Parts: sequence; structure tokens; C-alpha cells
Amino acid sequence: MAWTCCEATSFGTLKMSPSRNRLDQVLVDRGLFESREKAKRSIMAGNVLVDGHPITKPGHPVKADQPIDLKKTEPFVSRGGLKLDHALQQFPLAVQGLVAADLGASTGGFTDCLLQHQCSKVYAIDVGSGQLAWKLRQDERVIVMERINARHLKATDLPEPMDLVVIDCSFISLRQILPAARDILGEAGDVVALIKPQFEAGKTAVDKGKGVIKDPEIHREVIESLQTFATQELSMDWKEVTPSPIMGPAGNREFLVWLQHHANSHESHRTDSQS
Repeated sequence: MAWTCCEATSFGTLKMSPSRNRLDQVLVDRGLFESREKAKRSIMAGNVLVDGHPITKPGHPVKADQPIDLKKTEPFVSRGGLKLDHALQQFPLAVQGLVAADLGASTGGFTDCLLQHQCSKVYAIDVGSGQLAWKLRQDERVIVMERINARHLKATDLPEPMDLVVIDCSFISLRQILPAARDILGEAGDVVALIKPQFEAGKTAVDKGKGVIKDPEIHREVIESLQTFATQELSMDWKEVTPSPIMGPAGNREFLVWLQHHANSHESHRTDSQS
């Protein structure tokens, strides 16, 4: 048994209590954080309540059955969730019960948003590893697929077709991701993608703005170019576009697009191309 805390006696001496442990360790033991370091940061930020009171000392002793709550600071595990949530409110797209893939899942903002909108299952796919939030890793509705480049994703890489694909990728154009997104959909499905002009515009425009694209004309050109690519090259329906409610890194304006795929239009386009 670990004796981790001391209590004062009536004689002024100290004795060890076997029923208490450090707050940061208890948070990890209860699965609220994946490491003591992350628990410590949240405690020191005042986001942890013990018996309804904020505690800011990671070593604060707590009983094993003592009520602990976390302040609700953000609705999703990352700011990305706010972007997708906005799109799902703007677009007439019902996602409840759908099987979805999150390309470029990273921390899992989009995945978290999809689950809160009642998707039945989400494949969280990312080229990196160890980034997905702990609470999502533990969620039985989330299938974690790491070290996978979405650009090369094939339908055979997944055990079932997707109803919905959401995309939040950086340092790569959507032109290189959308073909794979379309191909992992079933006979019909939807795509909601985050458009990042800094990864779509030409090198001259990007260099001129030092990586930040503020010119509305360039935004328009990027969106129109992607629309032409999606409709003519991929035979997808370009439904709607909405500005992201929050800026990207360094103040870049971003947009969300909703596309639809129908297998018959894809096959028709492929036949026309081969004739």
C-alpha cells in the first residue's frame, strides 16, 4: 500500500494516511489525463475542482472516492472542433448515426465534434502518432489509425465504406487529399473539408504574404480553382462554402466546403475519360 500523505495528530506528530494520494496522480488514475504533467498543468490553471472548490496545487491530497470535476473550458479537445461545428450548423447536413473518417485528425477536434453530433463511429486518421486526445483514444466509437498518409489512403485500407469524410490537413493541397476522400466513401457520401489558402495558393502569393494570405481575391481564386477540380476532375457536387468562425495560424482566413459524391457520377466520369 502506498502511503503518500501525512496528517497531524493531537500530539503534534504526523502519521501517514493510506487513503489519500496526490491530486495529479488521482486524475491520471481516473483516466481524466494521460500523464501527470498534463494533469499538473490543468490543476495549476485552476481547471480542477475538488468537492466543488478549485485546487491549484498538484500535490494536494485527496481521498480515492473524493468528488473531482474539471471546469468546462472548451467544448472540444481543440479549436478545430469549433470550425467543423460551425460548418455542421451552416450546412443542411445530418451526421447522426453516420460512420465517418477524420483525415488529419491530430488532437481530434473534428473527431470530438463528430461524436458530439452523434456520429456512430469515427476513424481518426493521421500521418503522425501520439497526438490524439486521451479521452478520444479511450472512446470505443473511435478507431485510431496513425502513421497513415491520407494522400495514399485506399478503400481497402478500411473495413467498411465511409458515409462522411472530414478533412483538416496542413502543408498539403486538398487536390492531393480529395481523391482519396472520395474513394473511401460508399456509393454516396459527403465530404466537409477545411480550405487553407496558404497551402493552395501559388508560391508567389504565399511568399509575398510571408505565409499569410489576406487578399480576398486570392481567397476567391483558390476556392474557384478547387471547385473546378472537384467538379470536373472528381465529378463531385460542390454544395456550399462558409468562412471559418476562427482564424488559422498567424491569422490566415480559412473556409469550409461541403461536397457530395455519387458513385454513378464517378463511374460515368471515368468512362468518359477512358473513351
